[in-house]
Amino acid sequence: MRILITGAAGFLGSHLCERLLADGHEVVGMDNFITGSPQNLTHLANNPGFSFIRHDVSNFIFVPGHVDGVMHFASPASPNPHSPLGYVNLPIQTMKAGALGTHNTLGVARAHGACFMLASTSEIYGDPLEHPQTESYWGHVNPIGARSVYDEAKRFAEALTMAYYQTHGIDTRIVRIFNTYGPRMHLDDGRVVPNFIQQALYGKPLTIYGDGMQTRSFCYVDDLVDGIMRLFFSEEHLPVNIGNPVETTILEFAETINRIVGNKSGVAFLPGERLESDPQRRRPDITKARHLLGWEPRIDLNEGIAKTIPYFRKKMGLA
Repeated sequence: MRILITGAAGFLGSHLCERLLADGHEVVGMDNFITGSPQNLTHLANNPGFSFIRHDVSNFIFVPGHVDGVMHFASPASPNPHSPLGYVNLPIQTMKAGALGTHNTLGVARAHGACFMLASTSEIYGDPLEHPQTESYWGHVNPIGARSVYDEAKRFAEALTMAYYQTHGIDTRIVRIFNTYGPRMHLDDGRVVPNFIQQALYGKPLTIYGDGMQTRSFCYVDDLVDGIMRLFFSEEHLPVNIGNPVETTILEFAETINRIVGNKSGVAFLPGERLESDPQRRRPDITKARHLLGWEPRIDLNEGIAKTIPYFRKKMGLA
């Protein structure tokens, strides 16, 4: 198959490019580098199955030649308000990637009769009142909060994807991605994995916002990509959660990072500095993925973090 991947230079997009090429597919990568990095794709430059188009998906998209599949992964995704790459500081671009970008990529799929996949997110559930979160849960959201530009862009994108499926018969997929980590995350991503790993490697106390009892479920990127691939080549049109169902408190996670790195500095609690709309609990119900796709994560947290640390050491100049 010849597959267009938007957001190809991003964390997840670049790993998807690798996997598709390894499986024998031809990949057309697309990115405008607003948050993606060319360094994530340099190792693919000489691959005969890979080509690249620098383009903003909020503008009309033209791809020369036939396209069999479209995977729309383009969007700012960092919640870090202190980073220029954070979606809080790119609010219009984030909304446009979710709205216009989804419209334009669906247009490519319709023009070519191609399969379409939308990269959605667990953020559409907001600060959930249902645990774990099933695909049928509608969410508990703040449509005008600090994180709303990302959350609502993805909710709109899901609705638009379903509208194209129901109105035009586009062969669509929607993957709801939960917390994912691994090599090629931005150092200033702002999420807990890069924050903790960097602090631990510098020998500093790990900063915990709040009491550390908020939970996350961490999925290693290779497991996530495997789930995405299985969904893409399935026949399921409704949303599917892909993530790790093992729930970990932030305090437990900090202790795990310190143990693996060998950091003796412990943790530092900042109870009054937790971000607005930061969810208290987040855990996927992956029953649907298990039954439909035969998928569940295989790499546990200890192994995944051990695979991730060398990348951060190198990027931080500590290798």
